[in-house]
Amino acid sequence: MGGFDKIEFDNSAQPVNQTASVATKPSLMDKKDESLRMAKPKKKNKRALRFSPKAAMIGGGVLLVLLLLLVLTGIPAYATYKAGLKTYRDVKLVSTALKTQDIALASEEIAKTKQDLQETQKDLHGLIVYKFVPIVGWYYSDFEHLLQAGSHGLDTATIAIDALKPYADVLGLKGQGSFTGGSAEERIKTAVMATSKITPEIDRISDALVLVQKEIDAVKPWHYPTLLFGHKINTQLTNVREVTDQAATFVTQAKPLVKALPSLLGESEEKKYLILFQNDKELRPTGGFITAYAVFRVDKGVIHIDKSDDIYKLDDAISNKPKAPAALQQYLKVYTFNLRDANLSPDFIESMKTFKAMYESASGSTKVDGIIALDTDVLVKTIKILDDQVTAGGQTFTTKVDPRCDCPQVIYDLENNISRPVNHLRTDRKSILGELLNAIMTKAFSSSPKIYWGPLFQTLIADTNQKHVLFYLYNTDAQQGLEALNAAGRIHDFEGDYLHINETNFSGAKVNLFMQEAVDNSYEIKGNEIIKTVTIHYKNPHPASDCNLERGGLCLNAEYKDWIRVYVPKGSELIDSKGSVVKVTTSEDLGKTVFEGLVMVRTEGVGTFTLSYKLPSSVSSKSPLSVLIQKQPGTYDNVYKIIVNGRTKETFPLLTDKETKVQ
Repeated sequence: MGGFDKIEFDNSAQPVNQTASVATKPSLMDKKDESLRMAKPKKKNKRALRFSPKAAMIGGGVLLVLLLLLVLTGIPAYATYKAGLKTYRDVKLVSTALKTQDIALASEEIAKTKQDLQETQKDLHGLIVYKFVPIVGWYYSDFEHLLQAGSHGLDTATIAIDALKPYADVLGLKGQGSFTGGSAEERIKTAVMATSKITPEIDRISDALVLVQKEIDAVKPWHYPTLLFGHKINTQLTNVREVTDQAATFVTQAKPLVKALPSLLGESEEKKYLILFQNDKELRPTGGFITAYAVFRVDKGVIHIDKSDDIYKLDDAISNKPKAPAALQQYLKVYTFNLRDANLSPDFIESMKTFKAMYESASGSTKVDGIIALDTDVLVKTIKILDDQVTAGGQTFTTKVDPRCDCPQVIYDLENNISRPVNHLRTDRKSILGELLNAIMTKAFSSSPKIYWGPLFQTLIADTNQKHVLFYLYNTDAQQGLEALNAAGRIHDFEGDYLHINETNFSGAKVNLFMQEAVDNSYEIKGNEIIKTVTIHYKNPHPASDCNLERGGLCLNAEYKDWIRVYVPKGSELIDSKGSVVKVTTSEDLGKTVFEGLVMVRTEGVGTFTLSYKLPSSVSSKSPLSVLIQKQPGTYDNVYKIIVNGRTKETFPLLTDKETKVQ
């Protein structure tokens, strides 16, 4: 048998208590010597060592007991293994159904998985003897906790799916919903009134997730040493624990928003929200230049546009404006602080607090319940869903590429309406945005929910995740939930390495239509220190526009004038910088160290901006190093690389905030 040495039994061996006959009779001295020898322990004669029949019987009995134990536990062990595989396959089917957003199929697969999981738990009970075996008992307990966590996880999914089933068509999920009849307004009201019936389920979901978290946290990844199991099991269990903890925390923090949702949608009384349109083609700290605004009134979910206008008109309604911040004076040559420039802080909430104070001082301002900002990505994706065609203000807007800017036609036509100078006073030049938003909502809500509502709802979630939609609601509970969803554009505290690159287009042109950027994050280990080098690569492959205002040119592309601020861990020390046309300065803001400069990039040109700095010891002493890279709202798929000692470890487009670990 492999793994054991063969034991030979010699039948010719003499019993161990028999000795050879003595030739002569021993003397008294010999007897004395013999007694001394008998008192001393005898050395074993290896050749003379033999097993007695009694010892053989005992050994055979032990082997028989072991074989019996193997049979008694091996059968349920194999059954448990087979049942576990079946449960695993079921879980994969549930995952596939959820990924394809087939809520009906997911519900069926969850029911099957629950049944198979119960069988696996029953088979595991047949191995309970192992629970009391040292070391082996660890793995039994871990398996037990994982199965129990799976059971609670399925309970969570069941609660969520049962709550969502009636709204499957509204959410764009595969399944039969109950909002297909009646007018658009009636369907919306019914859906909003029903949300109050869904919100209590969030407590049950939260409680179930806490139970999942408790079971997963009881599993010890260090039970699986890499020497025996490799890195995979240990790493996977650690990742599962982290994801579970994050999910439980996330749902707990988001609960206030879910519970406040009926009120936010005007269930009992109407709400008003200030909508800001940020033009990300002229990038500003919170996502784009604030070019227009609208006041939305929401009554039982039905949205009405009460007002829509040019941001310049709102600026004209404010008297006694304060002095402009230094950056506006230095780079934009503007000396009065206007509403349209109020979003100077990279933290959206901080910027909106400034905007709110100025807005409320404007004559004729409307009392609102919050501020919502959106950019051009929302318009483009929405129009594409609506059969790629929306008519507003006598114009038809589509997302087809316009060769005049190599961008969607809706973007070019909006810029042509809003930005092109004319030789006469055009008081309604930005009211087209309000008309377009109104046309979009009319087309969406007048259709069957199955046609547009689901894709629009899911696009809103995706755009919020990618910071193309930002929220600042005055309802404290709702805002707390939005911030838990990372939907408020906050600059986060983080224990580890941190990076946020914040750019401001002060060129006056819509250069961000054409700019391409890539970022290298390079770490160099020097003893106990980490030297980090951040290099931003700029490229503008397009020719310059006609920016002659006297000729009425549409100035889209021009030299990029980028006021850049790089937010890094507090206490970082600047070593060197290259690429700024002004001296790079160091300051502190929002709990970070900030390196600030100005980069100029010509049309059909390239450029680089490089910073080298030493990370503080509180960060560099950690291994692996946790890293958080926060995306600037209004930016798109800028490619980031993580490089350690000259070797590229990871490459990814920064679509949303990114947390990773660097060895």
